[in-house]
Amino acid sequence: MSLPYKSLLGSFVLLMIALVALLTSKRYGLEARKKDKGASLLDIVANISGTIDKLSTGFDGMAIETEMARNRLKQLIALHRENAAICAMLRKRQRKKISRKATKHCTVCRPGYPSPKTAMLEGPREKIMYVICVHTDPEKPDVLSTVDIDPESPTYCKIIHKLRMLNVGDELHHSGWNICSSCHELPRARDVLILPCLMSDRIYFVDTSNERLPKIKKVLEPKEMHKYGLSTPHTSHCAPTGEIIISTMGKPNGDGQGEFLCIDSETLETKGSWIKEGNRAAFGYDFWYQPYHDTLVATEWGTPRIFKKGYASGHPADPTIYGRSLNIYSWSERTLKQTICLGDDGITPLEIRFLHDPKAAEGYVGCAVSSNIHRFYKTSKGDWDTEKVIEIPRKKVEGWIEPYMSGMITDILLSLDDKYLYLSNWLHGDVRQYDITDRRNPKLTGQIFLGGSILNDSKIRVLEDAESKSQPDPVYVKGRRLYGSPQMLQLSLDGRRLYVTTSIFKPWDKQFYPEHVEHGSTMVKLDVNVENGGMTLDEEFLVDFGLDKDDILLAHEMRYPGGDCTSDIWLPEKQ
Repeated sequence: MSLPYKSLLGSFVLLMIALVALLTSKRYGLEARKKDKGASLLDIVANISGTIDKLSTGFDGMAIETEMARNRLKQLIALHRENAAICAMLRKRQRKKISRKATKHCTVCRPGYPSPKTAMLEGPREKIMYVICVHTDPEKPDVLSTVDIDPESPTYCKIIHKLRMLNVGDELHHSGWNICSSCHELPRARDVLILPCLMSDRIYFVDTSNERLPKIKKVLEPKEMHKYGLSTPHTSHCAPTGEIIISTMGKPNGDGQGEFLCIDSETLETKGSWIKEGNRAAFGYDFWYQPYHDTLVATEWGTPRIFKKGYASGHPADPTIYGRSLNIYSWSERTLKQTICLGDDGITPLEIRFLHDPKAAEGYVGCAVSSNIHRFYKTSKGDWDTEKVIEIPRKKVEGWIEPYMSGMITDILLSLDDKYLYLSNWLHGDVRQYDITDRRNPKLTGQIFLGGSILNDSKIRVLEDAESKSQPDPVYVKGRRLYGSPQMLQLSLDGRRLYVTTSIFKPWDKQFYPEHVEHGSTMVKLDVNVENGGMTLDEEFLVDFGLDKDDILLAHEMRYPGGDCTSDIWLPEKQ
């Protein structure tokens, strides 16, 4: 082959390679301007650049006879390198942008938020709500309802998806996450919702990676719990140890026992009892932990085989049926260290909340039957004690199962800044807001009736009432009467919106509010004045869980995909 022919061939090859490099670099440059595609695409650009450098050196001898092609090749190589430099610069800028976004909305890269303050000030407005629903038809499975609560959405206040469980008679109740803010340092996703079942002892794990279309990921059958001597699961919390801890209330035979089931948060396999050794509590229910103070505090409902049948007026007076104690565990040793008996002034301590401040050594617990709030706190000796700080007066009534009706506090929660405490009185029918800036002296700042047993069109007459001169009116929202009574509460991260559902537990719903079971639950929203206190009912917000007559549902606990005031526990920030 003659030299001129080789020169022309070499020039042609170089031009083709350069053209490919140019087009590739332009394409990747444009894509980088739109969205960072990661290091892989930019590495391709860099590799092409290196290959061209080597080829241009090797072919210089062949291309020497074609000066125009050689000069053009150099121009193309220079242009390519300029594009590659632009890509690198854009990638650096995009990484900084992602870093800033991750700081503001840290759920982008890590679960939850670094602190309660960050969650409150920088967390996004809620758009999706997962609502635990028990079916009123015993032949149909319970449902996890996905509700659109984005006011800008065309499906606002609508149930946009129903995930049906795989069995009937489960009684979904509470829920938790595979991972939360206590695991903020771990590069893992909050994408599995834990659904323990009160009646069946089954546990469902729901994949929420597609927020609007959750699906069942795994099911733990009752035998997985029974083999450890546990039953009746209730509260689920993730732990910074990489475990899921679920409180349990009984033994497989239905007797009472306070215990905890431990589950690996990655494999979703059971690991056994969380308690390592020593005594077990007589009863179980809710719990909260605070590693900074090496403490887990748990509450008590009662004996499962008895309370599952319904409420009997004589049972609360029997301490072998209904609990009245707080159980204090060592977080590190996983042993029961102290039991605080609240006596008859603290029958059925249910929902418990530490302050969100991870260094705070105090919190509150709501006692249902005795209808009061106790503050628990760490003493100077290092043990724990309690004091009653809120009392809901009983009402003297006629036409009811007892001569006096307590409020029946069935849920409480704290705002993320630890300024307000909210509670629901499931029998009286009101939601209350207290300013707890003075921790020992809560101040009532808001109250709204949303149903209950003492409405002025009910058969129950109030004879003596220390708080009101008249019985409240029935409540209607968008033409729909609110049956039942306010029960579960969920607060927006910024503290400005309080969501309320109406079901506590189907056997009790049927006993106290049969018309609620007939018509189904509702969810309403209260707008909160966070500066001065106070709440107002949003007359335009209503989610009707009885609208579909083939699916009349009883709505209980609510969760946001990104975490909320009752799902997340924080550790002190590293300095």
